[in-house]
Amino acid sequence: MDLVSLADVRAAATDIAPTVLRTPLLPATWDDRLWLKPESLQPVGSFKLRGATHALARLAADRRERGVVTHSSGNHGQALAYAARAAGVRCTVVVPEGAPAVKIDRMRALGATVLLVPPAQRQTEAERVAAETGATLVPPFDDRRIIAGQGTVGLEIVADLPDVDVVLVSVGGGGLASGVSTAVRALRPSATVIGVEPALAADAHESLTSGTLTSWEPERTYRTAADGLRTNLSELTFAHLTERLDRVVTVSEEEIMAATVRLVREARLVVEPSGAVALAARLFHAAELPPGRTVAVVTGGNIDPARLAALLNP
Repeated sequence: MDLVSLADVRAAATDIAPTVLRTPLLPATWDDRLWLKPESLQPVGSFKLRGATHALARLAADRRERGVVTHSSGNHGQALAYAARAAGVRCTVVVPEGAPAVKIDRMRALGATVLLVPPAQRQTEAERVAAETGATLVPPFDDRRIIAGQGTVGLEIVADLPDVDVVLVSVGGGGLASGVSTAVRALRPSATVIGVEPALAADAHESLTSGTLTSWEPERTYRTAADGLRTNLSELTFAHLTERLDRVVTVSEEEIMAATVRLVREARLVVEPSGAVALAARLFHAAELPPGRTVAVVTGGNIDPARLAALLNP
């Protein structure tokens, strides 16, 4: 399979520079060997803006005129809607029922047409819209352009911390972990890149452990509060992670929530549960991780205010 290269990631960095925020590395106040990469500070609240912007930048003019469509539980949909609005392109997002209302509302506010469907039908419905309207399907992770765009997170990590030893990155569909591992392994071969996944949606852990791509049904993955990590790997992301990711660590729901609260209270970052998963590995599974200078990618901050208040005031 044709995997994304470092050159692809560098080209993506050029494409996205006018639109995407170059997020800083923030030192953790409670751990002098830990830095946070706060993608929650992006204009749409997550790293997804990187891949969506790069994918749109690579679309030919005639394809832009027909619009774009995707399926997303929220963050990729917001990112594509934002990038499409900036480029003057129509955008439709197919959203699984049960997605957070705050994310759905934001997609609509950004000008996207939102279609709600049962979780198992999200991809099929997006493909139907593409076939009927001529819109280009921009998948949330199963696309080389998306992977290259997300890989710019890894470029920035190594640029800002050249002697990084460990990078912790969450795994849902695997686009971010594929891109970050591509960049980090190419630029800092001695570094270890570890994926982190909710134990209740651990299809990537199972797939990489067995060496065979395995999918979990929505009934299983929808048990986790980390709604951005309920999707399964694709053949493309599985190939990248098999080749470039060192391993996957799983974390519990209690650990994810505790990490979310730590980020809000001590790092002053508004984060969603999905965004706290990488830090949860550092906080509760340090014995399973290599020592050294560590970066945890904080992937997103699109959390319902009422839910955040309940977490902070149980």
